Amino acid sequence: MTGTKFSTIIEIMSDTQATQIKVTLPNELYLHLRSKAEKFGLNLASYIRHLVINDVKDIDIPVFKMSEKREEIALKALKDYKSGKTKLFEI
Repeated sequence: MTGTKFSTIIEIMSDTQATQIKVTLPNELYLHLRSKAEKFGLNLASYIRHLVINDVKDIDIPVFKMSEKREEIALKALKDYKSGKTKLFEI
């Protein structure tokens, strides 16, 4: 695949639990990845997930501190919820 040009298109559809991406690959790379996935008894998505997890396992995921005002609002909302002042509506 030396010298092969390709572009990767990524569409991100956010969800609170996970993010789904769509990646466009050249046929040669797709066939190579599918072959490697089958070798390990995985489907392609699981194999790619494994590759990504291994790639970022040494990276600390940044955690951002809330502002004092946002923290105050969140704690009040939690207190109101626990005391029954608010209701959970499932959509």
